[in-house]
Amino acid sequence: MIELGLARITALLKNTTQTWKAIHVAGTNGKGSICAYLNAMLRASRVSCGRFTSPHLVDRWDCITINDSPVPEAQFRHFEELVKRRNQEENLNASEFELLTATAFEIFEAEKVEFGVVEVGLGGRLDATNALKHKTVTIISKIGLDHQSFLGNTLEEIALQKAGIIRPGVPCVVDASNPPSVLDVIRSQAKSLDSSVRLADLRYNGFGGELSEQLEQHQQQNLLCAYEAFHLAYPHHGMSMHELLSVGANAIWPGRLQPIDIQKVTGRVQPVLLDGAHNPQSAGVLSAFVEKRLRASNKPVTWVLAASAGKDILEIFKVLLRDGDNVAAVEFGPVDGMPWVRPMKSAAILQTVDDTGISIQDRQDAQADVAQGLNWASKVSGGGPLVVAGSLYLVSDILKILRA
Repeated sequence: MIELGLARITALLKNTTQTWKAIHVAGTNGKGSICAYLNAMLRASRVSCGRFTSPHLVDRWDCITINDSPVPEAQFRHFEELVKRRNQEENLNASEFELLTATAFEIFEAEKVEFGVVEVGLGGRLDATNALKHKTVTIISKIGLDHQSFLGNTLEEIALQKAGIIRPGVPCVVDASNPPSVLDVIRSQAKSLDSSVRLADLRYNGFGGELSEQLEQHQQQNLLCAYEAFHLAYPHHGMSMHELLSVGANAIWPGRLQPIDIQKVTGRVQPVLLDGAHNPQSAGVLSAFVEKRLRASNKPVTWVLAASAGKDILEIFKVLLRDGDNVAAVEFGPVDGMPWVRPMKSAAILQTVDDTGISIQDRQDAQADVAQGLNWASKVSGGGPLVVAGSLYLVSDILKILRA
């Protein structure tokens, strides 16, 4: 289960030295991409760095990387066991995410990284990652409605929780495309802590040239956030802005507008788009990409969709689906290390599709057989566009199938 609060993680880390400098990233959408861009910039500048993002994609330890490489399983399990033993001896009852966060911080220290790029798990103020001791810069990406039961029912309430990562005297980079009311909340919080806010604003720092053609607007926005933060955290780097942006633009972040090859699995020759869009804002980004890049063929889009139990998916589907599309509903499998996560029943997904009022051409209830849903979608699409979306946990299942 999800248990927000800093008491347990603080006790868990009380004897853990954090000699490395941290870049802390909060927000609703774009956090993982910003972390990937930052990691690429740091590595191009020959700065040693660790990265901690969530959830994991294939293996539980791939959410922790050292200098671009996921930590070896043996190393992960060694430090995880150390943290779990400490939790048991001190009777802390730490949550799974708190144990994972402490494990990541222990590994960063053992590897003597110079920087740790850390993505907030949920919210910010009470998230376990907010136990960071040496923040150099914080980042707040695009904010939207998600996890309202924990963070609040308005963008402003959610923004206040995200702004809880701001520290006195530590600059904060903010995605300038957030609504003015959200920016006001963040500015107010920063002012109260004598912290400065730097807006990452494409209106004044447009990339132009190849980068603007290569990246969608939200990707440009995330890349600009990463660049501004890098510049603040590491002001004496020797690379030009264009060089750094190019490095960041070529960073790979799986499960976000990712083209994949499923020919060996289903026989389909054409690439498939894999995206973890799971809220209305990220669905809007995915929809814009699909409309611009995939629907140009005038063929219906075939979707393989999953969702977490309890997720309000009606607005997501209204954004993604069009009359004449095909839908395969699936249920992702158990999530290692996150036993509280459950898939929405595929029948409920198809019922929600009907509730949108959109006329679907063909459908498939594949239940927990993700491979079957993928095969059905490959056949019914007839070579037309095929998109897998709705959950990062479905992304994980697809990547596991491809690896196997």
